[in-house]
Amino acid sequence: MVVRRYKTVTVPTGYWRPGEDYLQRIVDCIENQIQDGDIVTVSEKAISTARGNVVDESTIKPGMMARLLAKYWMRLVWGYFLGPLSRLRNETLQHLRIYPLEGGSAHKQLALEQTGFLKALMFGSEGGIDASNLPYSYVSLPLRNAPEIAQKIRSYIRTKLGKNVVVMIVDTDKTYSLRTFHFTPRPKPINGIHSLGGVLSHIIGRFLKMRHRATPMAVAGSQMQAEEALEIAEITDKARGFGAGRTVWDMAERFGVSVTGVTWDMLNELDHKPVVIVKPYEMRRR
Repeated sequence: MVVRRYKTVTVPTGYWRPGEDYLQRIVDCIENQIQDGDIVTVSEKAISTARGNVVDESTIKPGMMARLLAKYWMRLVWGYFLGPLSRLRNETLQHLRIYPLEGGSAHKQLALEQTGFLKALMFGSEGGIDASNLPYSYVSLPLRNAPEIAQKIRSYIRTKLGKNVVVMIVDTDKTYSLRTFHFTPRPKPINGIHSLGGVLSHIIGRFLKMRHRATPMAVAGSQMQAEEALEIAEITDKARGFGAGRTVWDMAERFGVSVTGVTWDMLNELDHKPVVIVKPYEMRRR
């Protein structure tokens, strides 16, 4: 029996700041690495940041609901009930129990405005809003037109390098699988993955120890099924790593500063791998 396997090639590019020409950065880093048929995967966070799709939460004035979510929902409900139920790491639970009231309220206000109430109930990455690997009080917003951007990247690669590749945009937020049924708290994943329930998807998936993998947000140049896209998204997510840290707290601890004390220069010191090339091959199994 012949089975399909994948080899990954990571290509560090440095940190992408807002205003970065990410199309050219992608081409520059893969120029001597790709062949026709390869799959070029790109981090949604990196693209969103480069496109300036970021918000400085220090400018946001939180309302009463946001303050209640920060003080009670995050510290008490997530810190002592939903967090353990979702099998969060002990370190994450400790941080949730002292969730910052001012900055946290501003973050929840943005989540309420951008993603709605159910997704704002998440303990982090509410609807794709992400603060990790960003400095100060900045967060990135999810891409609203990921399929168009994936196609734009694919066309640019074909024009500049003459290579016919597949392009996939991947988010670290998890998709949970129950056999062939796949669901995620993220809005607008690829076809075959269902966006369900906001916080409920996360709690159910984690509590029941369902298989969970990174989420493919867009695929250009292929009609691949959800299962294959999930497999590729997960292996590239592992190859990419966490950059400055898995969470904002991990990032701050790494640099020895507060959660809003990380700077652009600090992030620029680290290796970043927003692009991972996947090379499919076939292997005969006995």
